[in-house]
Amino acid sequence: MTSAASRPFPGRQDTLVIGGRMDADRALLTPRGELVRGSARTLAEKLDTLPSGTARVDLDMSGVYFMDTAGLEFLEVLRDHSRRRSVPVTATRWNGQPRRILELAGLDTTDPLRSPAPEAIPSPLSSAVAREREERLHLLQEEVEQLRQAIASRPVIDQARGILMATYGCASDEAWHILREASQLSNTKLRDVAESLTACAETEGTPPPEEIRAALSRALARRSSR
Repeated sequence: MTSAASRPFPGRQDTLVIGGRMDADRALLTPRGELVRGSARTLAEKLDTLPSGTARVDLDMSGVYFMDTAGLEFLEVLRDHSRRRSVPVTATRWNGQPRRILELAGLDTTDPLRSPAPEAIPSPLSSAVAREREERLHLLQEEVEQLRQAIASRPVIDQARGILMATYGCASDEAWHILREASQLSNTKLRDVAESLTACAETEGTPPPEEIRAALSRALARRSSR
C-alpha cells in the first residue's frame, strides 16, 4: 500500500508516493517523487502502518528526484522513528538534485541518517557549527529557488526555442545557445529574453526591446559565421 503527500503545486499528482514491502521483520520502503512540504507527514503515516515486530527500516531514495528544505524534516521523522522504536533506519541511494541538497546541508550523502544530530555536537564548537549550518542552509535555499525558477521558466523558454528553430532552421541545441548568448550580451535574464521573443511572435505582438533585439541579432550572426 502507498501513501501520497499533499499537492503544494497545482496540477501535479502524487508529489510523493511511498511504496514498500516486508522482508521477514525488515521494512523496505521506496519513496518516489518530490520531498517537499507534506512529505514528512506522509512518511510518518507510512511508518505508523508498519507491523509492530518490524526490527529494521531501509529506504531506497533513488526514486526521489527533487528535494527542498522541507525534505530535511523527512529525515527528522526517520531519526525520531529510530529513537522511539529502537530500530536501525537507513536512507540510501540518493542521487541528482536531492544529493546536492544533502551536500549543501553538510550531511552524509551515502546515508544522511549516519550524520551526527545537532544535539550530539560538542558544546565548544556549537557556535561555529551553527554559523556553518546557517550558511549552508542559505546556499541550499538559494539553489532550490534557482531550480524552482528554472522549472517555472521552462515552458516559455521552450516556446522561444521553437520559434528560433522554425524561423531560422536551427536545431534545438543551437536555439538554446542563441537564447543564452543573447541573454549574456544584453545582460538580461534568459526568461525575459524568451518572453520578449514569444510576445513578438504573437498576433499583434510587440517587438523585443532594442537591447534584446540587438543581442539576438549578434547571437544569430555569430551562429551564421561558424
